[in-house]
Amino acid sequence: MTNPWNKRFSAENYVYGTEPNVFLAEYQNKLQLTGDALAIAEGEGRNAVYLAQQGMNVTAWDYAEAGLEKTKKLAEKRGVEVTTELMDLNEADWKSNRWDEIVCIFGHLPTELRLKTLKGVKDAIKPGGYFVSEVYSTYQIPYESGGPKDIELLYRPEDMIQTFSDWRICHFFMGEVVRHEGDLHNGLAHVIQFIGQKPGQEDGKLLK
Repeated sequence: MTNPWNKRFSAENYVYGTEPNVFLAEYQNKLQLTGDALAIAEGEGRNAVYLAQQGMNVTAWDYAEAGLEKTKKLAEKRGVEVTTELMDLNEADWKSNRWDEIVCIFGHLPTELRLKTLKGVKDAIKPGGYFVSEVYSTYQIPYESGGPKDIELLYRPEDMIQTFSDWRICHFFMGEVVRHEGDLHNGLAHVIQFIGQKPGQEDGKLLK
């Protein structure tokens, strides 16, 4: 079956833009994280490249070769390195305590895979490390500003709260924001934002 994301990302322009997600950039600046970062369902690489510009060792996972090629081009243009891996999250190997940070920006998946992926994220982050995410909520459909039109692909607050109930939840928000990200995310939107820190490291950075 043809991968629709390859077709979407085959355009010369970056359909979600080349600048990082506003929420990620705001909180990354506050966290000042170092070490190894993983960006999942990363698309054309705008967030992975931004993390690399902040000095992190970044790996980008996506299901579309065309998106990964554009990630490499953007990284080269910005003078940084990003490791790219073609990854179907159905088959992801989540190595325990591997990453200092995992980010998921508008990575939308069917319910079963979404919950499986969040559990994988939880296991793969090192003690003291962070999960940072902004995604569309189930209330996004009538907003017409981007995202899937299938409610099964959209997030519920309990997806985050229940999965990470034993973590330190540094930030949680569900509500309206305005996003202008390339051609496909434009206008008033309804999102869920989440930042969680994995327990188990006494000197882990705190979000100020």
